Amino acid sequence: MEKAGGAAGRQDGAGSGKAEPQPRSVRVVLMALMITMLLAMLDNMIVGPAMPTIVGDLGGMEHLSWVVTAYTLATAASTPIWGKLGDMYGRKGSFLTAIVIFLAGSVLSGMAQDMGQLIGFRAIQGLGAGGLMVGVMAIIGDLVPPRDRGKYMGMMTGVMAIAMIGGPLVGGSITDHLGWRWAFYINLPLGAVALAMVTTVLHLPKKKAEGRIDYLGAALLTIGISALVLVTTWGGSEYAWGSAVIMELIGIGVASLVGFLFVQKKAAEPILPLHIFANRNFSLMAVIGFITGFVMFGAMLFLPLYQQSVQGASATNSGLLLLPMLLSMMAVSMVAGRFTTATGKYRMFPIIGTILMVTGFFLLAQMDTETSRLTSGLYMAVLGAGMGFLMQITMLVAQNSVEMKDMGVASSSATLFRTLGSSFGVAIMGALFNHRVQDVMAERAGSLGGKVTESSAQLDAASLKELPVAISDAYQHAVSAGTHSAFLLGAAISVVALLASFFVKEIPLRGSAAAEKPAGGEPAGDRPAGDQPAGNAEGDSARAAGKTVAEHV
Repeated sequence: MEKAGGAAGRQDGAGSGKAEPQPRSVRVVLMALMITMLLAMLDNMIVGPAMPTIVGDLGGMEHLSWVVTAYTLATAASTPIWGKLGDMYGRKGSFLTAIVIFLAGSVLSGMAQDMGQLIGFRAIQGLGAGGLMVGVMAIIGDLVPPRDRGKYMGMMTGVMAIAMIGGPLVGGSITDHLGWRWAFYINLPLGAVALAMVTTVLHLPKKKAEGRIDYLGAALLTIGISALVLVTTWGGSEYAWGSAVIMELIGIGVASLVGFLFVQKKAAEPILPLHIFANRNFSLMAVIGFITGFVMFGAMLFLPLYQQSVQGASATNSGLLLLPMLLSMMAVSMVAGRFTTATGKYRMFPIIGTILMVTGFFLLAQMDTETSRLTSGLYMAVLGAGMGFLMQITMLVAQNSVEMKDMGVASSSATLFRTLGSSFGVAIMGALFNHRVQDVMAERAGSLGGKVTESSAQLDAASLKELPVAISDAYQHAVSAGTHSAFLLGAAISVVALLASFFVKEIPLRGSAAAEKPAGGEPAGDRPAGDQPAGNAEGDSARAAGKTVAEHV
């Protein structure tokens, strides 16, 4: 069992399974994990408002999208590798390495002298970011048994919501008063605190893997993921969907992933063990997590756009526009986590969450140019509640479906599917939105409307005031129609997650030996073999000790 400052794991006697934690040390570890999660989520939110200033200083407007794309690519491609490294060589070492790489990338990005350097340094930063969230979730999975894990993952969802709300506001303020370079340097004090806390308080046993890292599998997976992310990033914007470049990327991506699956069957230490997908609950959580990422980031892109363009809200307060959705998500996630801890029940949450998600998107699709901010806020709250039920449960059930030795790859896989879902969601919903906006503008404003949206289908409130009234009115109707189509797609995609949620099985979340009934309501022997977490003596002992840790936090 891992220890938090000697806290979480001196076991008494030969395998007694009891731990003598030091509550303060455990709390410090969890605080460090929350700070690290904040780093992982806050970065892009802070950098976004600084982008116009960065371009004005460094130039290279034509390469602007790569500042985000390089970060996203490196994060997505490295996520599964970080998870496997933690499983093979120890969680603490890989986690600290990821923090150091992230901070080094932040320093270098702040020192960049041209756009090319910034893009390269952002890739380094993304490489470290890939290990931050995976490390946080996997360490929680090690320290806290599944029965108690819900409330801590609910806290992490709260941190994510805080980052989404405060990130744009902080980023704008930092850029205005300190300069854009501090949008990267701000990571240093937070990262230094997290690094010091993790180094001094978290004491995990070192591991020595018998096999070697699957380099061929890692390379194929990196190529495959990178190709797919580039397809979703470039398709319909940089290149037409049917262009040779997009078709080649699709071919490379598919071929690489097929080769990756073949290699994983033969590898001694596969990057992504395929046997974990034999567990029904794990596979269902991968599907639901993908769809949650798909629709969530699409909503976060188009809701501020709708409120700025149609309802006339200020772009400066873009973070506050999402407040109803994010506060609802945070509150529901924390309540659901505590309920799961108290009762051990979780199957209802994916069902309730997906029902609310479908309902929320359907309501948002009804918004038009006359919809009030109060009404749209209520619709967002419904959607946020649905996501609150899903954000932590997908990770919790995924982790509960594997052995302790696969905790890292389970965490990284759940994170990866959500990341890929967000890439696909932004691309597909964005393409549908842009196409609809351009069609409506052409209908309502003729050739002049086509020129307005020729370069971009997105105009802010300030830009709209400079247009003729007829064009401005046409654009508001066009954005309303575009969001209608995008949100209807979100509702339709969410139905797939709803159907998947009905097949989730309520496999009891394991806690301490004392907390569980020896021959509980569902004897282990009666559980379906395919859905039962494959426990072992080491894993059960770790979870038992983790129960004691959770009780003192």
